[in-house]
Amino acid sequence: MSDTWPPAEPTEVQLSTGEAHLVVDLRGGALRRLTVGDWEVLDGYPAGRVLPGWRGAVLLPWPNRVRHGRWSWAGEELQLDVQSPAEPHAIHGLLSWQPWVVLDRSDRSVTVGTTIEPHPGYPFRLAAAVDWALDADRLTSTVRVRNLGDRPAPFGAGLHPYLSVGATEDGGIGEAELRLPARTELVLDGGMPTGERRPFEGAVGRIGDRALDTPLTDLEHDAEGWARVRLAGAAGELELAADANWPWLQVYSGDTLPPGQWRRSLAVEPMTCPPNALADGVDLVELEPGAAWSGTWSLSWKPA
Repeated sequence: MSDTWPPAEPTEVQLSTGEAHLVVDLRGGALRRLTVGDWEVLDGYPAGRVLPGWRGAVLLPWPNRVRHGRWSWAGEELQLDVQSPAEPHAIHGLLSWQPWVVLDRSDRSVTVGTTIEPHPGYPFRLAAAVDWALDADRLTSTVRVRNLGDRPAPFGAGLHPYLSVGATEDGGIGEAELRLPARTELVLDGGMPTGERRPFEGAVGRIGDRALDTPLTDLEHDAEGWARVRLAGAAGELELAADANWPWLQVYSGDTLPPGQWRRSLAVEPMTCPPNALADGVDLVELEPGAAWSGTWSLSWKPA
């Protein structure tokens, strides 16, 4: 009998360019850490930990929640695993604790990937890859998905970075200044869409005590095709830019997180679709067998 065992240490991949340093966790492909000098640009998590608040997670084959995990496709009733009795919904996809592998690497870039195998409630097979490119002033990411199955596959995608602009105390994100490129808010009740949409004013300004857990759409794109979020605080200014393949943003101020994580950073999540999209059919991507999809976003920084 062999005495060999699987690797026991957490595995990750790192990139450095100038003062910028990136860590990608190969458990889930998560964006674990991004620093620029002494600035923790992302509010990440220690190596080997379960992602608190889904920090940096890749959200596939759906972002956000599916009500009670129930949905249907092509006449088939489907049931996903739910989060807990207290949170009886399917949340943030299937990949956050799945092993990923390095597919390609250079001095300033890395591609990681995994396969979504058919799963109870999601009977489709997809390949997922994320390209990360690190420059001295910018991180660029392209998410790619291919249908490996023999029938059309619906999915949604998202990313879950928590942007940090210098707050180290609970509640500190209230001092930050925020501008969002959105004109419409999807109204939620208990994290689920009510069916109502209403106008949204993106020039938020100082966040203060404002609680945000808000899906946004009708994004404003500049002449280069990017929707740009700007967040500024004591450490500097961040700009998250998403291309047109991300028609939704979810913005979350961390009001339901525990002490030590509460309102100290802002999650800004590029998404292809809103909450409950598998069930509601809103903005789902449908891939034919062998077809692929990709979406690009970036995060740039200007230290104070």
